[in-house]
Amino acid sequence: MLDTVQHHAQPQAGVPQSRLADEFVETLRLAVPLMLTQLGQIAMITTDLALIGRLGENAVAAAALAHTVYFVSFTFGLGLMSAVSPLAAQAFGAGDVRRIRRSLRVGLWVAFLISLPMMASPLYGEQILLALGQAPQSAALAQHYLNGLAWGIAPALGFIALRSMMSAVNRPQPPLWITLAAIPVNAVLVYALIHGLFGVPELGLFGAGLATTIVNLGTFIAVLAIAGLRKPFSDYRPLAHLWRIDWPLMRQLIALGAPISFSLLLEYGLFSSAALLMGLISTTAIAAHQIALQVTAVLFMVPLGIGMAATVRVGHAFGRGEPAAVTRAGLAAAVLGIGLVCALTIAIIFGRYQLGQLFFGSGAGSATTVELTATLLLVGATFFIADGLQTIMGGALRGINDTRMTLLFAAIGYWGVAFPVGWALAFHTGLGAVGVWVGFSVGTFVYAGLLILRFRMLTRKLAG
Repeated sequence: MLDTVQHHAQPQAGVPQSRLADEFVETLRLAVPLMLTQLGQIAMITTDLALIGRLGENAVAAAALAHTVYFVSFTFGLGLMSAVSPLAAQAFGAGDVRRIRRSLRVGLWVAFLISLPMMASPLYGEQILLALGQAPQSAALAQHYLNGLAWGIAPALGFIALRSMMSAVNRPQPPLWITLAAIPVNAVLVYALIHGLFGVPELGLFGAGLATTIVNLGTFIAVLAIAGLRKPFSDYRPLAHLWRIDWPLMRQLIALGAPISFSLLLEYGLFSSAALLMGLISTTAIAAHQIALQVTAVLFMVPLGIGMAATVRVGHAFGRGEPAAVTRAGLAAAVLGIGLVCALTIAIIFGRYQLGQLFFGSGAGSATTVELTATLLLVGATFFIADGLQTIMGGALRGINDTRMTLLFAAIGYWGVAFPVGWALAFHTGLGAVGVWVGFSVGTFVYAGLLILRFRMLTRKLAG
């Protein structure tokens, strides 16, 4: 058994370093399933909102408020789970089977332990929303949704931990197949629980949240079963001694993951604040901003997948102790990401009016909103590239366990540059909504530039 495990754990041992072209291929091979898995998650959220939309505008507004409360706490957990990937990837590169297993184990323990306090925010969502000045009716409806949604936090985080381990050992496909299978199951379950089909009671918004929790639990159990029973994962014995808490490695995971969490919260806070700024400008600005941001979120899945792959590829090289391969992995991910994001950005520039019309229609009444949406997408072209680059370079830095400076750079880029520049341009130059997006772009370029410099400095240091 040990010989088999070592064979899987060290597939690159004793082979020459890859050329840059080979690195492109390996990065892309990892990134594509990761991209598609993320797009599958977006597809499920979109399906939920579409089905909730049949309950009326009040239900949609309540669901939007509920997601705001939910994702603040979930984002923190997501950052901690992101630390499983570099720890497991470095262990894989070093051929340390036991550490791969330990990395997953502490990830699952952290997912369980932090999910308990994280549930407090969704379960008290109504009070939070009322304190923020939301209408009592909307806050009460949002709470119904959150009551069903909150219980799915632990399995959702556990799924991410297992997905991170599978990606770290060059097998990202199982979470993708599970996610794709879950999309239609989720749609049927949400519809059935909302409207009371197949003998279940009509649960409305609570049913929509409960359906998501059930799907989260199902996907977690499915990926857990694959990890424990299917090769090559079973060769690592990933579930052995699962009851043991590895406190030293848990502290390392938290030290690595907490800055990622706070960086994500800084970014989330910026976009939430931008929506408030749009509200001070006009209703048209809010609507156009939301659609442009939704297009950005879908596009973002491409560099996000490449960033996840960069963490793994850089982590492998770092674990093997090969500084040149670390540099090559980061460079390949950055070049690949820029190329793909530029191609997608060009497509969005040429199709920006059609995208606006897709959401708002082509009638005369929506012409102003469509025009502003198209303008924001045009201005956002530079933002798309900067945002993609910062995601990829942030992923590369995680591969060498560097996350604290990333948090500092996020604070500088998002709140030291992006917000004040966006605010000043929006309200003191007459640019309005366009000014906010220009601020986004400038701040994100600053953030991306700092990350590039940081990666270059650390790789030079590694090379001696």
